[in-house]
Amino acid sequence: MADAVALDVVGFVVDRLRGQLRSEGARHDILDAIFSSHWDDDLTRMLARAEAVASLLQSKDGADLLTAYRRAANILRIEERKDGPHRAPPDPSLFREAPEIDLGHALATMDEVMRLLDREQYGAAMVSLARLRAPLDAFFEQVTVNAPEPDLRLNRLRLLNLLRATMDRVADFSRIEG
Repeated sequence: MADAVALDVVGFVVDRLRGQLRSEGARHDILDAIFSSHWDDDLTRMLARAEAVASLLQSKDGADLLTAYRRAANILRIEERKDGPHRAPPDPSLFREAPEIDLGHALATMDEVMRLLDREQYGAAMVSLARLRAPLDAFFEQVTVNAPEPDLRLNRLRLLNLLRATMDRVADFSRIEG
């Protein structure tokens, strides 16, 4: 009972905070994305995390990363209807092209982002996350996700799912508008 009351109070405060952010012209969608991916009872930390994500998205790398995230999510949404979900980890031995190898390596280093977030080093975490942009751009420019070979196609979808899951650990980027 006490837990339910506490959740109701926190929910009320969060709703009021969203309303306040909207009235100030702030990006309430980013706060929603943060709350959706990572619950923290310290609103100051949540706001600091949201500010770091907003700062990332204002940069060219961040804007391009959001676009690539959406592209990956769209591909996954379509392909998951056919034979998904694609939650298993990708098999690096099946990577054939340099851009998928590079993206796999970049994603393997993303635990650093979570460590930085845990230490409340939000700006540094966003800088680290932005490093995905170049390998992700190269992947989409040079790799055919829906390869004719079934095992290669499935592995590439798993790689995109890993990308989406990695980014969703920072914020639910699907909730970000614009």
